[in-house]
Amino acid sequence: MIVKKRGPIISIIGLGLIVISLSVASSIVPNNISEINNFSNSLFEEMFDEITDEIQIMPGDSTYFSYSIFSSDVPLLWGIRITDYHPSDKLSIKVSNIFGDDYGDFIQNDPILFEMLNIAQSDTLNLEIKNIGTRNVHVTAMFSEDPDNFDPLSNSDTSMNTVLILAFSGFLLILGIIISVIGTTVILVDLKNNQGNKRSY
Repeated sequence: MIVKKRGPIISIIGLGLIVISLSVASSIVPNNISEINNFSNSLFEEMFDEITDEIQIMPGDSTYFSYSIFSSDVPLLWGIRITDYHPSDKLSIKVSNIFGDDYGDFIQNDPILFEMLNIAQSDTLNLEIKNIGTRNVHVTAMFSEDPDNFDPLSNSDTSMNTVLILAFSGFLLILGIIISVIGTTVILVDLKNNQGNKRSY
């Protein structure tokens, strides 16, 4: 009897972990759009040194963002966020410096694009953002120097604690799914063995 019960027991444990994970996530994630935007804004404010004001770009038009780096040999993390994203949105991003040196061309189809650049010496980067989609979009640019030194564990801010809780919740969810699949597999194997034993008689 213990062998026959092991599958359901394993599955129940897995489902329990999934329920706990979803409960933890739902208790800290905002319920409405405005709260979600405030939540995401606070996370970005912790991660980046500078976040620009929101700018609207009409289809076919371009806007420009600039950021000056005063240190040498510093990695720079930059990002573009479409704050009112729709699946049809598409941006073309060209990065250069004040001397016209090309740092790359990028296409953005997602709500957020992150890229890392290694800056050898003090410089000013220019980002040309062109809306190649079919509707107006609102975008912000984000910049962070030396992001490798960013340590959320050393930050006691509530938003950072929220990130850690969400990460733990995601771990529980994945673990719960794996255990549930194992439990289901065990149930099927036990049923197959049980049918084989009946036939042998």
